[in-house]
Amino acid sequence: MEPDQLGVRGEACVDHSVERMKNEDARLIEAAQAVWGGFRLHEDFSAGTVGAAIRTAAGNIYTGICIDLACGLGFCAEAAAIAEMLKQRESHIAAVVAVGADGVLGAPCGRCREMIAQVDRRNLCCRVLLPNGKETTLAALLPDHWLEPGTPKQAVE
Repeated sequence: MEPDQLGVRGEACVDHSVERMKNEDARLIEAAQAVWGGFRLHEDFSAGTVGAAIRTAAGNIYTGICIDLACGLGFCAEAAAIAEMLKQRESHIAAVVAVGADGVLGAPCGRCREMIAQVDRRNLCCRVLLPNGKETTLAALLPDHWLEPGTPKQAVE
């Protein structure tokens, strides 16, 4: 098994039927695209230039948009989607997708990757949908993560 297919405690991430996953992935991408689309809040401030969608392990989809303000006071679309999910008392993410410039899919930034992992350690197994039908896991984007059992203690000190 490839390293990026291993999750928390080295267990294999859940395997799903290919056809079902394609349909679920298409719905998730459509949800992110539905909220994506930048608009001006002020001359120098905007929102919606990135849209994100999260599908939880329970199958629920939550969306969010980014807010770009002065002095770093804004936040990412993934953070907005996570907040929506948490309001419903869910935390286990099965898949995440972000839609940015020109509607192109992209991986979450480092801050969002860390937020996804810290919300629920099981999220290290979540699928991250990428352009051209590619995907990876959050664990592959956060190698040797400090929440993973077996990570050397000196790595987190």
